[in-house]
Amino acid sequence: MIEINLQNFETEVIAASMTQPILIDFWAPWCGPCKTLGPALEQLEEDYQGRFTLAKINADDEQQLAGAFGIRSIPTCILMSGGKPVDGFTGAQTPAQIKAFLDKHLPSEGELIADAEVDEAQALLQAGDPQAALEKLADALAADPGNDDTRFDYIKLLISLGGLEEAGAALAPKLSEIPRALRFEALGHWLSAIVFASKPPYATWAMEQFDAEIAKNKRDFDTRFAKARILMAMGEWTAAMDELLEIIMRDKKWGDEAPRKAMVAILELLTPPKPKAAAPVPGKTDAGIEVLGKTAAPEDPQAALVSTYRRRLSMMLN
Repeated sequence: MIEINLQNFETEVIAASMTQPILIDFWAPWCGPCKTLGPALEQLEEDYQGRFTLAKINADDEQQLAGAFGIRSIPTCILMSGGKPVDGFTGAQTPAQIKAFLDKHLPSEGELIADAEVDEAQALLQAGDPQAALEKLADALAADPGNDDTRFDYIKLLISLGGLEEAGAALAPKLSEIPRALRFEALGHWLSAIVFASKPPYATWAMEQFDAEIAKNKRDFDTRFAKARILMAMGEWTAAMDELLEIIMRDKKWGDEAPRKAMVAILELLTPPKPKAAAPVPGKTDAGIEVLGKTAAPEDPQAALVSTYRRRLSMMLN
């Protein structure tokens, strides 16, 4: 539990809620129901073992904060996540009612364990130990099987490490869903390209052989598409997209639009993941409280590449 005032609000509530939900309790010393609700909230904070932080604001002492949140009666509780209010309740509540409210919004214990495993996996990847990172992602997926972000990262790393059979097994349930999620379909395209590249006749072809065949006939789309898939299997993403665009430019509908679908898959695979907690938008929170000045975000080169090729594809299709 932390006591909040105007001076520490930005750090202890806005910034802190980017990584962990913060439950604000607006109370006052003279408020009878507050004397019942307060201890119940403190006990639940202990029981939930770090799944949220309780932040207490004395509405009498911090009238500017109370006004910014539009507090009309107390006790009032507001749950903050990602720098913004997401839900709340007013008046005394039983522990069971508060628990139901919290469980609707807070990550489960399995999700927290999985998040910790994913964080460790990312650190191991940055340290150059992808095999250990893969094991951590497997643990995370076991702890939270419904987490599609973890499943995607796990399958993607499996494919990159050559675990094609295991990747196919982990991917199969997602490819059987209707509609298919685009990012899992993209993994399916990549996995299929790698399998294709390992089989005759193209497994033994050098790039020069592809180029020689294409030079004879620029509309030899079978060879062009095979070359693009080989490049995709090799992780030569830009070259693969350039080859796919050559086909699309000449025949948008060729092969049941297979080149377009492959290019969309590559763009999806290259799209940088969204950060777990985006920084608050400079200016004000939904509650109207000043939180940050304006800052300039550096451009991500990979995001710029994806944007460029999305535009090129759009131009070819229109």
